[in-house]
Amino acid sequence: MTTTGMPGPRASAPTIAQIAREVGVSAPTVSKVLNGRADVAETTRTKVEDALERAGYRRRRAAPPAAGTGLIDLVFHSFGSVWSLGIIRGVEQAAAAARTSVILSELGGLHRPPQTWLDATLLRPPVGVLLVASGLSGGQRRQLVSRGIPFVVIDTDGEPPADVPVVGSDNWNGGLVAARHLLQLGHRHIAAISGPADMLCSRARIDGFRSAFEGSGVTFDPHLLRGGNFEVEAGYRAGRDLLDRADRPTAVFAGSDMQALGVLRAARDLGIRVPEDLSVVGYDDLPLAQWTTPALTTVRQPLEEMGSAAARMLFELADQQTPLTTRLNLGTDLVVRETTAPPPR
Repeated sequence: MTTTGMPGPRASAPTIAQIAREVGVSAPTVSKVLNGRADVAETTRTKVEDALERAGYRRRRAAPPAAGTGLIDLVFHSFGSVWSLGIIRGVEQAAAAARTSVILSELGGLHRPPQTWLDATLLRPPVGVLLVASGLSGGQRRQLVSRGIPFVVIDTDGEPPADVPVVGSDNWNGGLVAARHLLQLGHRHIAAISGPADMLCSRARIDGFRSAFEGSGVTFDPHLLRGGNFEVEAGYRAGRDLLDRADRPTAVFAGSDMQALGVLRAARDLGIRVPEDLSVVGYDDLPLAQWTTPALTTVRQPLEEMGSAAARMLFELADQQTPLTTRLNLGTDLVVRETTAPPPR
């Protein structure tokens, strides 16, 4: 059975009564499982879910909710920094145009929602689900699909199955253009700060960054790579560590604008001038990037566009339309401001 986020019609679909007879329970019990009710024994729930999966059961979509009454569930693995607000604004814009409300959920840093979240979601149920830097287990995907609830992943944490709709940005290119900019300015001793190792975007940015060195005649020093989360504190700690070195780098590529803010603070605390002594490139192009002193050179990630595109795709799936694509990767580009310059002589 397919587990795509695109619920659609199915010929000769099994009925609730047929599922109930197979499992040996009542039709109301099967209905309770479908509706996410908690008053069903776990063993019975498992048997019913297994029978639904074997039969490829898929609930018919109800009539579209009246204008202003539908909702979508926007699920973040972590709200984190201002980065989250860009996604939220984009989703809200698309939802407002569709006269649909948005519910925010946060998983406390987890990349897979707990069953309690899914149970509560099935009780609502929403028009659809958007998951940011997180995903669903195979069983959770099947539960949503069987109830006709579509889902789309934004900025996936890993490589999802081919039938899971995804909207993201070109993180590999973002790392590439950041490194190329610094190399073209003449920097040769360049450091990089990665984000969390369990997030695909972090790995892609560093992979793109490393790729820029190939064929440039410059070798990237792996001893100048640091890791952490995407927050200011991680940038500050990595910045102090890198800039305290006797052979400190002349440039730093930070995996996020928030990390870059930490690097700028570390440089200031150590009396290192930016960009005269040190160049810094961030990532995201958050609104605050243009207000730092000096203004931050950064890679623009189209956060609002990602949120809007994912929400529009979700509405198409909910209406049983076939989107032009279910794998959308938006472009990234470098925004040059005041934190980068040729290295000191």
